[in-house]
Amino acid sequence: MPTTEKITLHVLPPSHPCMTAKAALEHKGLEYDLVALDFAGFGDRMEEIYGPGNRTVPGLVFGDEPIHGSAAILERLEQLVPENPLYPEPIAGMVREAELWAEGDLQDSGRCLTWGAIHFRPEALGTFSGGGNLDPAGTDYAMKLIHATWKYHRITAVRIAEDLQRLPGMVARIEGFADQGLIDGDTPTAADLQIGATIRVMLSVGDLLPVFEGTAAERVARRFFPDYDVSIPAGALPAGWVVTEVPAAG
Repeated sequence: MPTTEKITLHVLPPSHPCMTAKAALEHKGLEYDLVALDFAGFGDRMEEIYGPGNRTVPGLVFGDEPIHGSAAILERLEQLVPENPLYPEPIAGMVREAELWAEGDLQDSGRCLTWGAIHFRPEALGTFSGGGNLDPAGTDYAMKLIHATWKYHRITAVRIAEDLQRLPGMVARIEGFADQGLIDGDTPTAADLQIGATIRVMLSVGDLLPVFEGTAAERVARRFFPDYDVSIPAGALPAGWVVTEVPAAG
């Protein structure tokens, strides 16, 4: 169903929930204006548009209606445009549960592990904006930005190590979603887009590739988010921290 309302999506370019929102808009066949915010001051700008406390991306303005957060955006798009459903019956409720897990626990882990790895290879931050590795001056700036991001998201080395221990279990859970038909089907569900975006970002970390190889998580990520050129070379994360053996799906 076409709409005459203006749609504006506010994003930060490397953000995986922003990738989810963009993919949902395109799946629904909706035209939109994309506003890429700067790292400096983006939280204040988001709060101005989306209200007190809403400092994260993405945000979508539909006409005069502000909608904040990827899960809320996908849910509202489904109401506005029922065609090409993201929550297909009769599994809509199960898809929603998988999506919310991905928007919460998985999304946080993806953020922690990606920004955790880039801490050890700060020159690779240049690939986040579509370029190559940074020069020494750019790397100095990247180190300051990475430090601020660690502080903002409460990332620590202990948390990185803990998330790496949990990651194989998350991959097994995603495999279970595929076995239930909630993801990895003929057309994307909301769970596909939430899971796929986060995993696609984690696939940029060379150290994590063995964890995902041949899994439903990797298939969904590469299928729905094929164009993502960020690259953090293997060897960034300390040796012995990464657990690669994925348990059987439960």
